[in-house]
Amino acid sequence: MLRAPLLAAARSKGIRRLVEAVPATRSVVRRFVAGSGTADAVRVARELAADGRRITLDHLGEDTTDAAQAAAIVRAYEAVLTALAAEGLAEGADVSVKLSAVGQFLPSDGEDVALENARKICAAAEAVGATVTLDMEDHTTTDSTLGILRELRGEYPWVGAVLQAYLRRTEQDCRELSGPGSRVRLCKGAYAEPESVAFADKSAVDKSYVRCLRVLMAGQGYPMVASHDPRMIEIAAALAEENGRTDDDHEFQMLYGIRPEEQARIAASGARMRVYVPYGDEWYGYFMRRLAERPANLAFFLRGLATRS
Repeated sequence: MLRAPLLAAARSKGIRRLVEAVPATRSVVRRFVAGSGTADAVRVARELAADGRRITLDHLGEDTTDAAQAAAIVRAYEAVLTALAAEGLAEGADVSVKLSAVGQFLPSDGEDVALENARKICAAAEAVGATVTLDMEDHTTTDSTLGILRELRGEYPWVGAVLQAYLRRTEQDCRELSGPGSRVRLCKGAYAEPESVAFADKSAVDKSYVRCLRVLMAGQGYPMVASHDPRMIEIAAALAEENGRTDDDHEFQMLYGIRPEEQARIAASGARMRVYVPYGDEWYGYFMRRLAERPANLAFFLRGLATRS
């Protein structure tokens, strides 16, 4: 019942000011966000690497409508990739990029700007042995994001895509993106969407997730299973075995701060485990979507405010 109000709050500037004004908020947010700068991202990458977990770093920001701000986000990605390389952590690392953060919504030539900015990030990643995955946002951006993905893959065929199982179109998108070398992160989805384009019932979303998993695991690409649901993880592992996959041709992904013990267990089992690590000052929208996804996250947040206020 709280999902819709929390997702609406993620877009509210007024509620954002109220939440950010609470002194205890930032200390609680640190469970889900690595910190504000490059050094924080590298520190967490080092900690996760110590027990075999891989990373995908997200420099937080979205809905950018200023070209200078978009360029600053590109520089932030270039800086963190350089810093990872200096620490010996770049090989096999990944960065997740929201195209809206690098100019997709600019009024006149947003798609062209986002494509060029994403190219710069891809070049920086390739230079240090890392990869790039294009994050997916609400359904209004899907076609644009997949179009930019096709352009980038002409030069950087390893660029990954995110598909969201709650969208009715996603099973077909999985078929189209399950070819050789295609990296696809499958998640359930974290935006408020109309029923005309998305499944609303949790059971329907779960069934869609499994259908999409079947397509990706039977394909020739590299599936990235983004889920904290023990049942989905079990199904994914069974489908990987059924399709003759090894630990090297698919991976599991979870969010920083959620089920860390299970993350470590999966990594210790020999399977690939990658942690989605957000960092930066623009944490509000990301944080509110995490609260909307799981009641346990909201309870943790409220308990944290109560004990720190």
